[in-house]
Amino acid sequence: MATQYDSLTDVHMRFIASQRLFFVATAAETGRVNVSPKGMDSLRVTGPNSLVWRNVSGSGNETAGHLTRINRMTLMWCGFEQTPMILRVYGTARTLHLRDDGFAKHNTLFPPDVGARQIFEVEIEMVQKSCGYAVPFYDYQGERDVLKDWSAAKGQDGIEKSWADKNQTTIDGFETGILDPDRRDAPSSA
Repeated sequence: MATQYDSLTDVHMRFIASQRLFFVATAAETGRVNVSPKGMDSLRVTGPNSLVWRNVSGSGNETAGHLTRINRMTLMWCGFEQTPMILRVYGTARTLHLRDDGFAKHNTLFPPDVGARQIFEVEIEMVQKSCGYAVPFYDYQGERDVLKDWSAAKGQDGIEKSWADKNQTTIDGFETGILDPDRRDAPSSA
C-alpha cells in the first residue's frame, strides 16, 4: 500500500542518501516518455521539499528538452540492497546550464566533472513511499569510470562540440537549451 507525504521525512532523506542509483522520468505534451537511470554521486537533498541533481554529458538530453515544454519531473529510488522500499518524488524542476546563475554554486556540491552540463533544481510537490517487496536484491560493485574518463579526455571544448552535435534536441525534436542560443553551431570560447 502506497503512502503519500507533502515533503520528505528524515527517514526518506536517509534512504535517498544511501542509494547509489535513481531514475528520472519526464515527458512533453507529445512524443516519448523518458526514463533515465542516474548515478555518479549526482544528487543532493537541499530541504524537505527540494533537491538538486547534476546531469553529465550523454548521448541524449531528453530531460532538459522536456522541461522546456512541460515543467514536471518524477524521481524514483528502489531499495535493492536492504530496505524494501520504493520512493518517488513528484514535482517541478528548473534547468540550470553552465551559463546560468546558480549553476556554479550547486556544482560545488558534487565531485569535479568536466562533463557537467545541467543542474536541475527540483521543487517537490508530493512524496510517495511503497513497499518494494517485489524489487530484487542487487549487490553494488562500484562506479563505472567510462563516462568520466571520456569527458576528461575530451576537455571542455570537446564536450561542447559533442553537445552541439548530439544534445541540442531531443529524439522528438524539442530544443534542450544546452548551448547559448547565439552559439548553437560551435563550442563557446568560455
